[in-house]
Amino acid sequence: MHERSSVVELATSLRNELNRYSVGGKLPSSRALVERYRVSPVTVSRALAQLVAEGLVVTRPGAGAYRAEPREATPRTGDTSWQEVALSADGATEAAPRAVDATGVLATLAVPPTGVIDLSGGYLDPGLQPERAMAAALGRAGRRPGVWSRPPVEGLTDLRSWFAREIGGGVTTADVLVTAGGQAALTTTLRALAAPGAPVLVESPTYPGLLAIARASGLRPVPVPVDGDGLRPELLARAFAATGARVLVCQPLFQNPTGALLAPDRGREVVRIAHACGAFVVEDDFARRLAHEDAGPLSAPLAADDPDGVVVHVSSLTKATSPSLRVGALAARGPVLERLRAIQVVDSFFVPRPLQETALELVGSPAWSRHLRAVSAELTARCEALAAAVLHHLPELALPHVPSGGYHLWLRLPDGLPESAMLSAALRAGVAVAPGRPYFSAEPTAGHLRLSFAGVTGRAEISEAVRRLRTALDGVLARPLDQ
Repeated sequence: MHERSSVVELATSLRNELNRYSVGGKLPSSRALVERYRVSPVTVSRALAQLVAEGLVVTRPGAGAYRAEPREATPRTGDTSWQEVALSADGATEAAPRAVDATGVLATLAVPPTGVIDLSGGYLDPGLQPERAMAAALGRAGRRPGVWSRPPVEGLTDLRSWFAREIGGGVTTADVLVTAGGQAALTTTLRALAAPGAPVLVESPTYPGLLAIARASGLRPVPVPVDGDGLRPELLARAFAATGARVLVCQPLFQNPTGALLAPDRGREVVRIAHACGAFVVEDDFARRLAHEDAGPLSAPLAADDPDGVVVHVSSLTKATSPSLRVGALAARGPVLERLRAIQVVDSFFVPRPLQETALELVGSPAWSRHLRAVSAELTARCEALAAAVLHHLPELALPHVPSGGYHLWLRLPDGLPESAMLSAALRAGVAVAPGRPYFSAEPTAGHLRLSFAGVTGRAEISEAVRRLRTALDGVLARPLDQ
């Protein structure tokens, strides 16, 4: 008889006979079971292990197997209402309560139901991810000597050097820390630069994950509006003066969600204003590797020309590869670097070495540049297809800017059209879109939607998604706005 079937049959027989023994009663020895059922000792051992896993039997080394105490049929229902008091007890004394609204983040991480086209995600569709190149890199990394040993807390030297070269300018290996992706880097940075209760200046609108980090750290996000050329310096200067803030977080390249590029002269002015105010600029360079074919030469990172250490640079490989390749970098100069390092070590010790080795193998392979070219071409085509479809089929939705990089479009709803109604109608029609409200740290100027073209399977799915959005919009417009 096949060994596996023998194990199943013996476990069934023993399970049926358990009522013959009292709780705590000893079962026959393994030798007795071998003789009675004419099976091998291995079969007996595996059958008993199955009953142990089910909680029916307990074994005692050197003593044998015994019938276990019966499990409770239904676990006791607990009362967690006390936690409401415990979690809010400090609220009256905190300058900025640390309650976290993760709605905007969860919207980009949620997996839509089957049949729903996902225009809400923030990562590349598996068809765009370099899966074969990552698998090959993982295999090579696994053969590296010491791959499972503890890495330096700052990160592998070669990987730090690669990030430093990518940033350029005067940034060196010594200025770089390897992080577990961009979100972790931003979390470390805000904790390092601002005390609980302090204001932090953010673009308006901005990435919901940043707002969640700030609020979870007890900070007060203060909005600074952006336009087609990015952050507005004159409003930034007023915000610094009015709040006394010592930190600004911005995305100079393909800003999320507007897609705006911070003009080079504005970038220099932003750094100058921050320096004059004794403040840091946190540069979230999340989309540099997602430039479209028509983007032209990209401006250098703000950190590349910053000898005075005003800029703390954040970048990541995740957006251009896979949500699971969570490898990024922090770059900073001066005493702040040691504070960043200390907080990261306390929080997580270090980024796992196998992941760092894999990233190093990937970016050092010929497949890396080929992948970036392929992603650039495909994102260009998808952006053009979605923008054209929106302009033609959804003229009621304003599209003020078609970005030359990144993975999304930012649309403004008609005045008076409830954002929530449009979202619900879209989902009923079979399309998931990201709501605009979570991108604002204060009251939004109007209702918005963010449509991502990175997570769909291709242009055919984009066309179908827009067709469904047209159906959804028709349904919303047909109802009185007060319903």
